[in-house]
Amino acid sequence: MEKEKTIDHALRATWQAVAKTYNEQAAKHESTMAMAMALLYIDSKKGTPSTALGPSMGMEATSLSRTLNSMEEKGLVYREKNPDDGRGVLIKLTSLGLEKRDISKASVLQFNQTIRENINQQKIDHFFEVTDLINELINQKSIFKD
Repeated sequence: MEKEKTIDHALRATWQAVAKTYNEQAAKHESTMAMAMALLYIDSKKGTPSTALGPSMGMEATSLSRTLNSMEEKGLVYREKNPDDGRGVLIKLTSLGLEKRDISKASVLQFNQTIRENINQQKIDHFFEVTDLINELINQKSIFKD
């Protein structure tokens, strides 16, 4: 089997290329893709509970903790006690974090616009259909049956 002909290889290679592109763009702003992504997932007005951030981003707790610590050191976020849950913490954006969030959002919009300008809508619709089906098969544990 040629690795270039497998679906998992195409997904992995494409994601690595996308991540590299985003990391290169983020580096221009002294950031990383993970930080930029976190900025977009944090509610800009109310903040976001730290426990909700990892799952929504698909990030492990250890990686998220490292990312948030780095963001806090750079003055992008701060932690505040959650008024709705005394044990919890809200992650909130600083004014610098809000500025960097706008840059991150513009980068994501530019990426998506460029893709849409170069790939017709029917192919994009099929792409989303295929990725949705792959995720459904994985969530249903239909790939590797014990």
